[in-house]
Amino acid sequence: MKRFAYTAYNADGKAVLGHTEAETRQEAEDHLRAKGLFVDEVREADAATTSARAAGSGRAGGLKQVAVFARQLAVLVTSGTTVVDALAALEKQLTEGAWKKTVSDVRRRVEEGEPLSEAMNAHPRSFDHVTRSLIAAGESSGKLAVMLDRVAALARKRYHTRSAVIGALVYPALLITVSLGVLAMMVVFVLPRFTGMFESLDATLPPSTEALIAISEWTRGHWPWLLGAIAAAVVGAVVWIRTPAGKDASDKVVIRLPLLGSIARSFATAATARLLGVLLESRVPLLEALSLTRDASTNNEYRRLLECASDAVERGENVSAVFERSGLISPAVVEAIRNGERTGNVGQILTHIANFIDEDNEVLVKSLTSILEPIILLVLGVVVAFVAISMFLPLFDLTASAPGVG
Repeated sequence: MKRFAYTAYNADGKAVLGHTEAETRQEAEDHLRAKGLFVDEVREADAATTSARAAGSGRAGGLKQVAVFARQLAVLVTSGTTVVDALAALEKQLTEGAWKKTVSDVRRRVEEGEPLSEAMNAHPRSFDHVTRSLIAAGESSGKLAVMLDRVAALARKRYHTRSAVIGALVYPALLITVSLGVLAMMVVFVLPRFTGMFESLDATLPPSTEALIAISEWTRGHWPWLLGAIAAAVVGAVVWIRTPAGKDASDKVVIRLPLLGSIARSFATAATARLLGVLLESRVPLLEALSLTRDASTNNEYRRLLECASDAVERGENVSAVFERSGLISPAVVEAIRNGERTGNVGQILTHIANFIDEDNEVLVKSLTSILEPIILLVLGVVVAFVAISMFLPLFDLTASAPGVG
């Protein structure tokens, strides 16, 4: 049994924090829902605090805010509170800032008679197309609370996925940074001291030592140009990746890299399946669901796949056939979708697929991190050992050839 920390809300909309034991996160969530709680977040107890720190800010922070906002709004609407009063209550508990201004403007627009989905249209950076479409579907079907709950679950899952990836990369990135710093210190400060010593002793240097000394002297003589070139390369790469051609090329490369490519495809498949599944379960028409999922995709290869799927559906073809031809979706996932098309429950099947892949991805990220850490340390150790041996080898030779030695 694992111990999970959770954040949930009761029927009155009050936050409930605590711990529970279960075999899996899904089992823990089911247990909490059975107790009448609206689950906001469930994490393994040992990871509950570190992941939030590692999650960073920006868009992920927006997802977290939307998840909490939608969950609390769902609780209040379920309890019989009107949307306007619920928004007013949520607005009061927020501190001053951009998010409070957003909620305040949404509340004002709803008070003036706009539907909630239309009020959210004025803030596309906070509420994306998918969120607004789900809310609109809830308003038209009379199941707003249900759709708010789905919005919260979807935003929370996307937030957790990004947090897990970022958190897993923090330590390897730190190791690489420290490694480069150590090497730079040795080249700039340590090697010059040995160089002066060797010159005073008129020692014959092995090729490895001469190469290191040459690198050290060149680096110290050209460091402004070197730093400028590195900075220009980094800025240029970032700018290029943000262009349509650069984004397209980088997306193609990422999903085809050895090992990392399969991981990238796995995460993209899970995100696609989850979003498409939620939309279909919410009775969003298939073509619209494919379009919304395409717009939300961060990888151009998957955007093209979903565009092809939309065209195929218009021609009367099944989505599973397009996914199978693409090579981006695994055969097992394609077969599950095909079965869902036969039985008419594609949305539910896609959601189950996403849950299954997400669980595998969590294990995969942890495994990859545990593999990368010793590899980075090993490479650092080999490089430092090479530098040390190259520097001390001439001294050993001088000592061995000195009169009276041996």
